Amino acid sequence: MSNNADNHLGSNQIPEQTVGSEINARAEVSFDNPQAVQSHYEVVKGRLLDVNSWCLYAKLPVTSFKLFDEKCRVAERLVQEKDYIRIDIPGPGPKTGQGYDWVVVESIVEESDEEGLVISMTVRPTAHPLSDDPHTAHFLSDVSSATFQIKKSGNTVAAEQHGRNEVPNRDTAHTFDNVRNTMVGWGSKLGLSFPQWKGLVKGLVKK
Repeated sequence: MSNNADNHLGSNQIPEQTVGSEINARAEVSFDNPQAVQSHYEVVKGRLLDVNSWCLYAKLPVTSFKLFDEKCRVAERLVQEKDYIRIDIPGPGPKTGQGYDWVVVESIVEESDEEGLVISMTVRPTAHPLSDDPHTAHFLSDVSSATFQIKKSGNTVAAEQHGRNEVPNRDTAHTFDNVRNTMVGWGSKLGLSFPQWKGLVKGLVKK
């Protein structure tokens, strides 16, 4: 599936799907007046950028997220480009990531047109930022990406997550990691991660 055929606002921020699997999760709420729509868009945008509170907004008990700056220092603030997000999912973590999965924030872009507003944040699996090991510290390979979007259109505010090119990461220096990543990655391909992302987008956009 190519995003080139989708000309909706923000579609150009989602990487093209070329290999592996993809996932799409969306939740939306509607309002009766433009002022309420604009106000809620700003609220939900703030929730998206507050990565450290994702679990609170979405009530996700199984996965936690922690924000670090580009020098891998804990960041108690809103997310910025080049930041890292440390992900703690159930079960043993990868040795490559010192027990955690890691992604880097590639881009944060806000766009507008006559149809509305959208903010897009794209993250990609990466190596542990403080390790000499260059291998990707995530159960998906670094061809994979996840794009989170908050959209305002008409009387609606929506939160979306778009996973693209999801391929299990079997290219690490640790046999344990390769096996673990294959199992977790295939679970993601089978749709086991969809409830988590659906829970997140619902939590971000709720009134």
